[in-house]
Amino acid sequence: MSEFTNHKRNRVEKLVELFQLVIRGELRPELVAKYQQVIDLANPSDVIGVVDQLVRMKIPMPELKKGINKALNLLNKSLQEFPYRQPAAGSFLHLLIQNNGQIDLRLKAIRPLLKQINQDFENQSIRNELMEKFTGLAKIDLHYQIKENVLFPLIEKYLPDYRCLQVMWSFHDDIRRNLKDAIQLLDTPDFDLKKLNRLAGDIFFNVYAIRFREERILFPVISEFIPENELNSLINESREIGFPFIQAEIHSEETEVNKPEISGEVDLKTGNLSAEQIRLLFNHLPVDITYVDENNRVKFYSTPEKRIFRRTNAIIGRDVKNCHPHESIDMVEQIVEAFRNGEKDKASFWFQMKGEFILVQYFAVRDERGSYKGVVEVSQEITEIRNIQGEKRLLDWTL
Repeated sequence: MSEFTNHKRNRVEKLVELFQLVIRGELRPELVAKYQQVIDLANPSDVIGVVDQLVRMKIPMPELKKGINKALNLLNKSLQEFPYRQPAAGSFLHLLIQNNGQIDLRLKAIRPLLKQINQDFENQSIRNELMEKFTGLAKIDLHYQIKENVLFPLIEKYLPDYRCLQVMWSFHDDIRRNLKDAIQLLDTPDFDLKKLNRLAGDIFFNVYAIRFREERILFPVISEFIPENELNSLINESREIGFPFIQAEIHSEETEVNKPEISGEVDLKTGNLSAEQIRLLFNHLPVDITYVDENNRVKFYSTPEKRIFRRTNAIIGRDVKNCHPHESIDMVEQIVEAFRNGEKDKASFWFQMKGEFILVQYFAVRDERGSYKGVVEVSQEITEIRNIQGEKRLLDWTL
């Protein structure tokens, strides 16, 4: 076993050297022969380890992605020939592969339309059909959301070399952005055909590259390291997002993974938190929160650093109508009854108070069966929010 491990470590080290040469633009044809043996022996697990190390080196992401694209071309044959048992029909990974097949069909339907639009630029019918096809392809976002929000967290749990996922996620974002730009461009009366061709080329290249890296690198590795029942348990979570093209069959009994009970923590279904963590979470939100149960009794209020409306423990257990001025009782009762009867789910008010602009919202609280479980009041000072303009996508703490 140690000899096998050493061989793998040596391969990864040599592949890291190779990838760095490619990234720096220093790989000359005569140097490829020096790495040919390790190229021929490279397997999916090696690639995962290599990219993990490259990410750790903090190489700028644009340079890293460009270099990886070129370097993986050298390993294409080895990865294609690596023996890999396809996932069972109906399994989580099989569903992702099926959706990849549908993505491929949609790309193939776009290709002839791109040829036609280059031959007949002013044909509105072709342009409309092309925009429709790109809009349909944009559902690929659901495939990537499932990976990022459902699959990636499980991979991080099992694979120490998980940082390659950062690179894959960045490619997802490139594809999303290019699809959005292509659709907007086609909706412009006098659009730039050269720009459309460039966007389409990037979309085709990246989508096919990501599919290859899923099916020939990522899936073979996680199939080896992650238990099949845990992978298949992701189907339910993925349904909440929605598969883009091929949907999962619904079975009466789904495979569930037993989650360990953590002493002293509350199972919130989407995580386990201690009472202290719950209290801290509520009190660090920039809002006042008050919860009234289905019996109209105040059960909880948060205590952020700056409360808009004063609350004390004396309010706990009181009838909600006794917590408001006489003039407001009718409105409070009207809101509660509309929520209780299912007529409404939200009520909002805003006003000036002491030089600040206040937003107060009431939301009906219902359980999974839709049964009324009370009201949550959320109050927020939004003066600064109302003044926000433009965009801010970069961290700048000097502002």
